[in-house]
Amino acid sequence: MDLGEINFWEMMFRTTVTFIALLILARIIGKKQLSQLTFFHYTTGITFGSIAGEISSQKETPFWDGMISLIWWSILTILLSAIALRSSKVRVVVDDKPIILIQNGVISEKDLKKARLHLDELMMLLREQSIFSINEVAYAIFETNGELSVMKKPSFAGATKKDTQANLTPPLCMPTGVISNGHIIHHNLRQLDLTEEWLLKKLRNKKIDAVEHVLFAQVLEDHSLYVSLKENA
Repeated sequence: MDLGEINFWEMMFRTTVTFIALLILARIIGKKQLSQLTFFHYTTGITFGSIAGEISSQKETPFWDGMISLIWWSILTILLSAIALRSSKVRVVVDDKPIILIQNGVISEKDLKKARLHLDELMMLLREQSIFSINEVAYAIFETNGELSVMKKPSFAGATKKDTQANLTPPLCMPTGVISNGHIIHHNLRQLDLTEEWLLKKLRNKKIDAVEHVLFAQVLEDHSLYVSLKENA
C-alpha cells in the first residue's frame, strides 16, 4: 500500500465524518433564511464552514483537534444564542439593534452615519422596495440583518381589503394538492380533515368519473376544488 493510497482513504474518512458532523451540528444550531441572518450569524456560519473545510481537505490539520474545534464552536454559538434569547442587553451586543433612518418623513443624518450608510445606499435600499421618492416614506428602519423596513405615508400606502370593503372572511385552509398525476394524496386529505368520498363527489360535480384522468387537483382556501386534467382525458 503506497502513500497515495493511504492519503486517499484518510481524506475519504475525514470528509465523510466531517460531512456527517456538519449536518448534525447545523441541525442542532438551527436554521434561518439567508436574508434573516445577522452579521454575527453570518460570520459564525462562514467560520463554521471554514473549520469543516480545513478538517476535510488539509491532511496537515490534526483530525480530532479540528473536530473538537468544530464542536466547541457550535456549543459557543448555541450558548450565546440561548443567552441572547433571554437577555435584551446581550442581544444588542450580539446582533446590534435596528436604526431609524427616516422618521416622520425626515432623514436622520446622525443615524445614517451610525448605520455607516450614505444617501446613495439609502436610495438603493428604497428602490429595492419599489420606492423611488423619499416623499412616500413615513418611517424607514435599518434592520440588524441589513435590510430596510419601510412604512409609507397613508397617502401612498396600498389599499387593503378593508379599505375596499372586500370579503374579510378568513380562509378555511391553505391551498393543498390532493391529486397528483392520477393518484390521491391521502396524507394531505387527512390533514385537511376531508375524506376520499368528499373528493370523489367534488370530481363527479365537475363531470370527472375517474381520478386517473386528473393531472393535478388542489383544495383551495374556501374548500372549492381546482382540477387540471391530463391531455388524453
